[in-house]
Amino acid sequence: MHKLLKSNLAIMVIFATIVLTAPTWLTPIGAGYPDLLQKFAIFGLFAIGFNILFGLTGYLSFGHAAFLGVGSYTAVWSFKLLTMNVLPAILFSTLMAGVFALVIGFISLRRSGIYFSILPLAFAQMSYSLAYSVLTPITNGETGLQLTLADPRVVDGMFGIPVTDSLPSTNLFGLSMSGYSGFYFCAVLLIVGFYISLKIFRSPYGMKLRAIKSNQTRMKYTGFNTRPYLLSAFVISGMFAGLAGALMAATDPLAGAERMQWTASGEVVLMTILGGMGTLIGPLLGVGIIKYFENIFSALNESALHEVFSFLPG
Repeated sequence: MHKLLKSNLAIMVIFATIVLTAPTWLTPIGAGYPDLLQKFAIFGLFAIGFNILFGLTGYLSFGHAAFLGVGSYTAVWSFKLLTMNVLPAILFSTLMAGVFALVIGFISLRRSGIYFSILPLAFAQMSYSLAYSVLTPITNGETGLQLTLADPRVVDGMFGIPVTDSLPSTNLFGLSMSGYSGFYFCAVLLIVGFYISLKIFRSPYGMKLRAIKSNQTRMKYTGFNTRPYLLSAFVISGMFAGLAGALMAATDPLAGAERMQWTASGEVVLMTILGGMGTLIGPLLGVGIIKYFENIFSALNESALHEVFSFLPG
């Protein structure tokens, strides 16, 4: 068993099997329907990326929701201007989130500890406020960025995709991104993201990130410049968040400023800590626990609560 867990191929086969068969084994507990499965996969990617920064380096960012929002806005603009195919949206969203992460990380990583944690939070809240006010022509303010019938969708027009009287839906070369097909698309990207995380964790690069977490001062004394490693981890983490934001827009073509709010950043921190920061599978367990119980509690209403507590005096 120990040798099996040492093998990357064995781990990936087990992980892929669990993820791809999730609709079957989650159905008995009421979690096998597509919308919830998509949330598991999307937030799983978000948490995996966050864990590369927080779990390996120990640098806690409270502002990763900024990259989630940037990914969502970029994806919706891709749908509006270019095509309803999700591939360009995912590519542009991941790259745009990476650029934002590079800028924010370059500034924030001049500090460490709690001072570092607050700087990304400040940038995220600033982005949230700008999306609601100054950048309204780009973000559509509090209404959120949505698809319209008047959108040009240039690439779709070049390939002769007909314009209908109803809003088009996102697709992957004709495969709808709603329902189980949307989940399996997100699941494949989750498997790819997990593989990237696995390779990072078990590489010399990942070992250097762990060394920074253990004793950054000693790393510097041995001749290593830790800043490029931290900045690259921050950018990779931001790109994962941008990818998650793009998938949110792909499954539901809407982008709102609330995805940049501090509560979204706090949620991924909680998921990572709950499941076990610095572990491969821990953040995914945290996502499953939080999103599953969030789904259960959201279904509770007054009549359900009265039924549960009917044994008590009136």
